[in-house]
Amino acid sequence: MTIERFNGEDAAWIEDELRQVYREAFAEPPYSKTDLDAETNFQRFRAQVKKDGFRAVLARSDDGEPVGMAYGYPIPATTGWWRTLTTPAPARVSHEDGQRTFGLFELAVRPAWRRQHLATALHRALTEGLTHERVLLNTRPEAEAARRAYRSWGYEKVGENHPWTDAALHDVLILTLAGQNPAAR
Repeated sequence: MTIERFNGEDAAWIEDELRQVYREAFAEPPYSKTDLDAETNFQRFRAQVKKDGFRAVLARSDDGEPVGMAYGYPIPATTGWWRTLTTPAPARVSHEDGQRTFGLFELAVRPAWRRQHLATALHRALTEGLTHERVLLNTRPEAEAARRAYRSWGYEKVGENHPWTDAALHDVLILTLAGQNPAAR
């Protein structure tokens, strides 16, 4: 197995492989994503790859089959992320300056490849070398395996939100990166 890293618009070249992982990984409950959901997600992806600091990782099996992926980019100072919380977060948590927080937008492993520590390897490959203070993500509370993994990596829940209109409730989690200032959490 190999894990490749892609920066910026280079990730656009692997969109089909990322979409394949996304479709299979999120087709089952609690997500139950459809092909239309996948297309909507990858319409956003096409704009996301153009963001400064965008990075993606793709895991491939020994025969080249895409089996897992993750991607994200720094949260801009003008983000609306914190405005979607069900209870407002204090300024010490929600302040963004464009450099403080790396947003992890997707992390997925195809079902046949789960329980092999691949998600941990993908997370490590994506966040390795970040100079940000922390990583921020949303996760569905009923996605127990994902929640367990995030907790084991050190993420802490800071709130709940509905990240877009008609979205299910999500937990908002933050991971303070090693060597960064935990007092700012």
